[in-house]
Amino acid sequence: MRLRTASGLAATLGLAMASLVIASPASAQVSGCEPLQKLLTTRQAMVAKITAAQKAKRKMTPQEACSTFGSLVNNGNETLKFASANQDWCQIPATFIEGLKNDNARIGTFRGQACNAVKQQAAMQRRAQQQAQSANPFGGADSITSGAGGGLKVPQGAL
Repeated sequence: MRLRTASGLAATLGLAMASLVIASPASAQVSGCEPLQKLLTTRQAMVAKITAAQKAKRKMTPQEACSTFGSLVNNGNETLKFASANQDWCQIPATFIEGLKNDNARIGTFRGQACNAVKQQAAMQRRAQQQAQSANPFGGADSITSGAGGGLKVPQGAL
């Protein structure tokens, strides 16, 4: 449930900010600012994917959320780096950069939650496999025939 809410919030914030700069005539007119347009187009596509999944009422798995939000955070970092370095030349409003920082921080929080869920799920699966193997007195199918001669080992000692 938390991931579903996170995807909706990320989609809303990311799409709103991407629309702001994509619609800005100054960013399209200034030479050398094209990378910002490309980064924002990529971001908008990622946000559209999240929005489409949400509208289809399909809940993202923790793995999908970790990957998708990770890509969004990476895109946000690149966009922030470019926007900060070219703020004056590309006439990027300080409010846009601040909003993108806040958006990226929120998405980073969601990514952290999703990636932690993936780690916890993997740890639980490992524990379940270990418990299943320890409950089996033979330790698995191969252990019966894995003796020195390839057959079942007979205990040594007085019989």
